[in-house]
Amino acid sequence: MDRLLAVRGQSHRRAWSAATAWAAIALLSGVDAAWLGESQRSRLKGRLRALSAARLVERARDRAVTSRYAGHASTAVRLRAEVVDTTAAAARLGLAETSAVDGYVAADELDELVRRHGLIRDDSGTYTLRATAMDLAVVETLARGTVLAALDLAESLDVRERRVGLDALDRALAGFRG
Repeated sequence: MDRLLAVRGQSHRRAWSAATAWAAIALLSGVDAAWLGESQRSRLKGRLRALSAARLVERARDRAVTSRYAGHASTAVRLRAEVVDTTAAAARLGLAETSAVDGYVAADELDELVRRHGLIRDDSGTYTLRATAMDLAVVETLARGTVLAALDLAESLDVRERRVGLDALDRALAGFRG
């Protein structure tokens, strides 16, 4: 419930579709969102120009289903190799490097990945997996920038991580407007 409140706040606005959320991340990252039609992209650009970082977090929340897991410490290296890991981008935003894993995985591969690595569902675990239907090649491209990691951090319950994420999103939105 705390995580839902961190992402959604007091708003009752509907989240964007996954395709629209990923397109917003792409546009803010300077990547073409070719999966949207031209008129959809144009409308989204207009929305992004008027959006605050907190509202972006709220609207983009359905880009993936987020679950946290606990597992053996040696799992981190192997797990990082199998997901689109965003922890390096988080480090570029000024956070200390960590042994935690925060990454995206294809939704239809999540269960097998969890089983193979012996992960156990744990809301305070160090492995955060975000299952998405978006093409992982697109996610990989977006993970090279910082907008995706900033969005992930802005959903954190940790106050410092959330602040770093929101600040980075504010900068990305200001740059987009400019």
